[in-house]
Amino acid sequence: MSPSQTLEDESHPSITAVNRRIQRLSLHLTPLPPFQPSPQLHMLECAKAANKLEVDKASLQCYMRGKNRELQEKVINFFESRPDLQTPVGIPMEEHRELCMRQIVALVRDAKIRPFRYVVDDPAKYFAITEAVGSIDVSLGIKVGVQFSLWGGSVLNLGTKKHRDKYFDGIDNVDYPGCFAMTELHHGSNVQGLQTTATFDPITDEFIIDTPNDGAIKWWIGNAAVHGKFATVFAKLILPTHDSKKVSDMGVHAFIVPIRHLKTHQTLPGIEIQDCGHKIGLNGVDNGALRFRSVRIPRDNLLNRFGDVSRDGKYTSSLPTINKRFAAMLGELVGGRVGLAYSSVGFLKISVTIAVRYSLLRQQFGPPQQPEVSILDYQSQQHKLMPMLASTYAFHFAAQYLVEKYSEMKKTHDEQLVADVHALSAGLKSYMTSYTAKSLSTCREACGGHGYAAVNRFGSLRNDHDIFQTFEGDNTVLLQQVAADLLKQYKDKFQGGTLSVTWNYLRESMNTYLSQPNPITARWESTDHLRDPKFQLDAFRYRTSRLLQSVAARLRKHSKTLGSFGAWNRCLNHLLTLAESHIESVILARFIEAVQNCPDASSQAALKLVCDLYALDRIWNDIGTYRNVDYVAPNKAKAIHKLTEYLCFQVRNIAGELIDAFDIPESITRAPIAMQSEAYSQYTHHVGFQ
Repeated sequence: MSPSQTLEDESHPSITAVNRRIQRLSLHLTPLPPFQPSPQLHMLECAKAANKLEVDKASLQCYMRGKNRELQEKVINFFESRPDLQTPVGIPMEEHRELCMRQIVALVRDAKIRPFRYVVDDPAKYFAITEAVGSIDVSLGIKVGVQFSLWGGSVLNLGTKKHRDKYFDGIDNVDYPGCFAMTELHHGSNVQGLQTTATFDPITDEFIIDTPNDGAIKWWIGNAAVHGKFATVFAKLILPTHDSKKVSDMGVHAFIVPIRHLKTHQTLPGIEIQDCGHKIGLNGVDNGALRFRSVRIPRDNLLNRFGDVSRDGKYTSSLPTINKRFAAMLGELVGGRVGLAYSSVGFLKISVTIAVRYSLLRQQFGPPQQPEVSILDYQSQQHKLMPMLASTYAFHFAAQYLVEKYSEMKKTHDEQLVADVHALSAGLKSYMTSYTAKSLSTCREACGGHGYAAVNRFGSLRNDHDIFQTFEGDNTVLLQQVAADLLKQYKDKFQGGTLSVTWNYLRESMNTYLSQPNPITARWESTDHLRDPKFQLDAFRYRTSRLLQSVAARLRKHSKTLGSFGAWNRCLNHLLTLAESHIESVILARFIEAVQNCPDASSQAALKLVCDLYALDRIWNDIGTYRNVDYVAPNKAKAIHKLTEYLCFQVRNIAGELIDAFDIPESITRAPIAMQSEAYSQYTHHVGFQ
């Protein structure tokens, strides 16, 4: 066949298709020649190298460090200097509990670091300390939280001057180890349903603490099984009356109850303490169960900031209803949620650092007759880890923002800020801890069989972190609080009310977001447009506003036949999706702001790249929502997918610099598979090879 004939024949579409089919079949019959790198491949490699961002690691590290890094380094250096205080792999539960107690005492008395002094006056410093001690041993971090934030914080936040004067020094120097006895066997999330009672006896001027049934036993109480000497007990305050009811229930209040003798450490009369035993994780924390049998405490042991009882049994409060007093009490306890959100980001940083560093070092397979390649060069590994690395950065800045808002709230006591922080902490704690829990498993899988070795930490990190999704508020319950607040804000918007700071975008742009998508911008697919922060944030907020409008309509519809509770339950998954969407919008807004505020140009470029990956990966993961309402046209969706893949690759190119910017010492990651300096030598030594 002559070339001219071929060209002439191929002008017919049917002949072109036949020739193409013959070519494909011939590839099955004729083996390909051995792989030879082509000039085009070399050009591609050069292009990859040329496109890699140059990151000033020191500047990025400085921007990420935060204000309290020196204090954290002091904590870490102290424990590194004390081998007797380091937690060995596989330590038995009883030894672990005693070690944790020695660790917290040494932190306060030997290192002279006093976390309790920062709980109210400088929360950012307190959270920085808890993050540092949690990186040493997660059980230690939780024990610090129980002692200073929960037990100590309840005294400071719910009590008055007489309580601070009496208990501050003992809590501060750990002479008074204490517990936070809220959860009961039958009631965890529903705190208003607690059954423990505190009945006032006007004759003796005492409260009588009682556990009326087995369901009211205080359960999972940290510090109770072994070390606690006091407990802040949450119970219904019962007052005697002279009417036909004879008693009046004033709602849940907090009481200081001694549970062990200060000197002999013997359990006090009327108190029964049992050990909750071995747990999935956090076995350095001694969780116990408490039962009270007519335990008498002085009237002054009522933490009376929001409600008090006089000598003659009269109740007074500045807040008029049980619900308002209850809300005020819980509002003062949001610090625990703030701390969990902040600490969860620390877990994510450690696990991502181990997984990424391993993936950079580990080589497996490659082109024929050529060296093996890093497993992070595989697209599948990049898609596992690079969006996660981007999320870690996003969460870092969101957690910083949450701590700043919480600190401002503690200083100003502004009512609107209190409400804002309450909802924000609920949402971020829920979203971040759920994401981190899933990511810990993904990181383990990304490290293959070596990730299963206990010495490489994923097992302990995953098990210790798992409960973060439950305590200080079950994540599903917390997301419902966020959704409820969003619906309240939505209602206020259309009744002319004001919106709180976090929900400003609903006030500013609700009409825009709820209108039909612009058919022109829905088709824009240029890289500059897709990487524009305005497009990204508008897309996130549009989704949230659509979800809010639609769930409000569904609730109105179903309330007519099912009632408010039934309607809420019918729409529950919709409500949870709404809450998560809103929190993602908040996180992205904070990330964009952090990128814009970065003073170093190279660091800003790196953060912009990571921020774009975070935003576009989220949009692509929910592309069906955007397509269903024509917010994104088909070609634009395809462009988002391609750009997300490209950004994954670009972030992979600077992954080493990005994890180094977390500034986590190898002594903290403590995973031999991730140690750059000695590669696998420590891993082989661990199992006995020399």
